[in-house]
Amino acid sequence: MDSTQRRKSGLNLPPTMSESSLHLDAFSPPSLRSISSLPSPRTISNLSSPSKSICSDRFIPCRSSSRLHTFGLIEKASPVKEGETKLILGAQTSPMSPNKNMLRFKTEHSTPTSPFSQSVLGHDAGFPTEAATPPKPSRKVPKTPHKVLDAPSLQDDFYLNLVDWSSQNVLAVGLGTCVYLWTASNSKVTKLCDLGPNDGVCSVQWTREGSYLSIGTNLGEVQVWDGTQCKRVRTMGGHQTRTGVLAWNSRVLSSGSRDRNILMHDLRVPSDFINKLVGHKSEVCGLKWSHDDRELASGGNDNQLLVWNQHSQQPILKLTEHTAAVKAIAWSPHQNGLLASGGGTADRCIRFWNTSNGTQLNHVDTGSQVCNLMWSKNVNEIVSTHGYSQNQIMVWKYPSMSKVATLTGHSLRVLYLAMSPDGQTIVTGAGDETLRFWNVFPSTKTPAPVRDTGVWSLGRTHIR
Repeated sequence: MDSTQRRKSGLNLPPTMSESSLHLDAFSPPSLRSISSLPSPRTISNLSSPSKSICSDRFIPCRSSSRLHTFGLIEKASPVKEGETKLILGAQTSPMSPNKNMLRFKTEHSTPTSPFSQSVLGHDAGFPTEAATPPKPSRKVPKTPHKVLDAPSLQDDFYLNLVDWSSQNVLAVGLGTCVYLWTASNSKVTKLCDLGPNDGVCSVQWTREGSYLSIGTNLGEVQVWDGTQCKRVRTMGGHQTRTGVLAWNSRVLSSGSRDRNILMHDLRVPSDFINKLVGHKSEVCGLKWSHDDRELASGGNDNQLLVWNQHSQQPILKLTEHTAAVKAIAWSPHQNGLLASGGGTADRCIRFWNTSNGTQLNHVDTGSQVCNLMWSKNVNEIVSTHGYSQNQIMVWKYPSMSKVATLTGHSLRVLYLAMSPDGQTIVTGAGDETLRFWNVFPSTKTPAPVRDTGVWSLGRTHIR
């Protein structure tokens, strides 16, 4: 090709190269079928991204399709603080004189915070809260009580048991020398009895039907009262000193005392007691019958946990792993023969036992004195209340013993614990002279039909 031909073609070719030796193909994008075989993500990006040049070697990401929230890179909005409704009742007075503020409401302006609260540590401290797949939403437990009752003269004594909630939705509280009944459905307060200046209330316990209340006294008596008639039915002796713990099964009332003995009382016979169980070397402070009435667990200030059956005069199990007083005892309603126990300040552990063979299944160090244990009726969880040094309330999943919630608010040891008939609300009591109501557990998935008994209905009643 001469210079004239090269100028006509518009190509500036070397003298040794002809135009026919060139073969130019128009660029066409690869078909969809071949995308998966392309070696470079850059080419794929050019196909899907509306770039200015289809042959550009720049990678321009499409940020609208990025999922930055998956990696926690997008700043989350601050959670809105939920409104808190707290009612505290009356002036905090210590004298046990008649008081118009007894078990009345008042407003609490602040709630003590704890470094162990769930808001700081999350639901399970030490475990990641972000996962590649969205985790199952955790059940939210309110961090503050929805009610607080003023309870003047509620004693700060680890060995007493002064609060119990009946199956007919009535709360019994021992305050000094008196026992008061608080009806949850209408917040009515009734003074059941006054033991007089020479005695005092050391324990209260409702029958399972919720009609009769037993009271253990400082002088060692056991009294039984009709809760509906506010009338004393029976007084039984036998203990040499204070009766700090009581436990009913279907027919028999058991009482534990500082005299180290456990007495069995039967209201159908005239004698004060029908049997005496001797095994503890110090004050009996924990006492619970199993749900099938076959076994009685007792704990004492001698650090022993003993298990008795209906017929033996000697304990069938002696469990001595605790290194402090055993007050907290709870039988699982979900598994026969599963017993939980908690130790005092020098122990701090919750231990789980198989009472069919006496083996310890598990234990966990809670970091604080264990004052009470109670199993949820609705889910397989257990709640514990604590004293030194955190004064907290903890909810645990069983058997993993992962923490569901840690609740704080009491300024002294949380010595008393009871549960509402529907199993959703717990009430805690402390020497700070308050009773606090917490919505802790969910409702039953398949609630059983409830027979309506008017004022004494066993159905769900909101405490307001």
